[in-house]
This record gives sequence, C-alpha cells and structure tokens, in this order.
Amino acid sequence: MDRLIELGPEFWSAALETLYMTTFALVLGGVLGLVIGVVLYVSRPGGLMQNAAVSAVANLAVNFFRPIPFVLFVAVAQPFARAVVGTGIGTTAGAFLIGIAAAFAIGRIVEQHLVSVSPGVIEAARAMGAGPLRILFTVAIPESLGPLILGYTFIVVALIDMTAMAGLIGGGGLGAFAQVYGFRQFEPIVMWAAIALIVVFVHLVQMLGTRLARRIMRR
Repeated sequence: MDRLIELGPEFWSAALETLYMTTFALVLGGVLGLVIGVVLYVSRPGGLMQNAAVSAVANLAVNFFRPIPFVLFVAVAQPFARAVVGTGIGTTAGAFLIGIAAAFAIGRIVEQHLVSVSPGVIEAARAMGAGPLRILFTVAIPESLGPLILGYTFIVVALIDMTAMAGLIGGGGLGAFAQVYGFRQFEPIVMWAAIALIVVFVHLVQMLGTRLARRIMRR
C-alpha cells in the first residue's frame, strides 16, 4: 500500500492518459468507422446506391486490416502515425493508431446494424419518393441508432483494452503503469489498483451506453 501511495501522481497521470487515448481513438475511429460502415451499406448488392467496385474495395480493406493483431499493427503503422501526427511514439501516436485500427471493426459493426433495418421500412420510404441519401439519414440511421450506440459502447470497452498495448510505443496509460510499476517490479497491489480502475471505467461506459440505447429505443 505504501508503494501505491508513493506512486499516486503517476497512477492518476496514467488514468488521465487512458481517458485521453480512449476519447481520441473513439472520436477518430468512430467517425472513420461510421463512414466506412455507411459506404459498405449503401454500396452492397441491393443497397441504396449499390456499386460493385466500391463495395469490393471497401470489403477488401476491412477484411485485410481488421484481422491484424493490434500489437503487429502498431509495429507496421508507426511510420504512418509519424507522418500524420508528427511522432511514432507516445500517447498521441498510440491513440491515433488505436483509432485507425478500431475504425475497420466499427465500420463492420455499423454496416451490420444498418443492414438489420427492416426492408419494409426502406421500401415504404422509397414508395414515398425519398432518395437514397434521404433514406439513409432519415430512416436507416435513426432506425438503427439504439443498436449502434450499444455497438459503440462495446468498441469503447475494446479501446480501453487496446490502450494497454499502446504502452509498447510509449503510449502510457493504466496498462503501461500496471506493467512497469506492478508486474515488472513484483508489486501486485499496484497492478491490481490499475486493473480495478480500468474495470471501473469499463463499467461506467457500459452502464451509460446501455441506458442511452434504452432511452433511444423506447422513443
């Protein structure tokens, strides 16, 4: 316990780094993932704006990048992070790479939830003369908003997990704190304190996401 008190400033700094990386990655990955998911949805066979070439390219990109383990993705994508954010190491670089890696998984989640919208609702909108973009923004996305929020909540939990691996490039955060000051220095109480705070973060995110999704789905 004395060791944990001694490391108090580093502990809370690591907690803020975890929140920063998660928020940064969620905004970046969430926006990119939404765009990817919408492209997959509208270009698929029978989609609102079906296009075989666009659909093939989008699916190829998602299927190529999504299975790459994040540890390996960090290693090969460091030059890209350096070109975009100016550095290949550190908290911002880690958050950037987490967001890029998550975007492909988010894109598939967005596509799946959009596809789940009842075809009857889409056809009814078409029968009323609505164009593809109007159907997308006034029917498909609003109808799938509740499940989408649950999907994004699941992704946030995964992002918090990925911040621990960002420590490989000096990303910091609670995961790196637990490894450096807990595991490597044989201080289990330090490691478990970091784990406990990560669990609290995950629980709060899951609770807020579930409540928001329920509220939207009741409308």
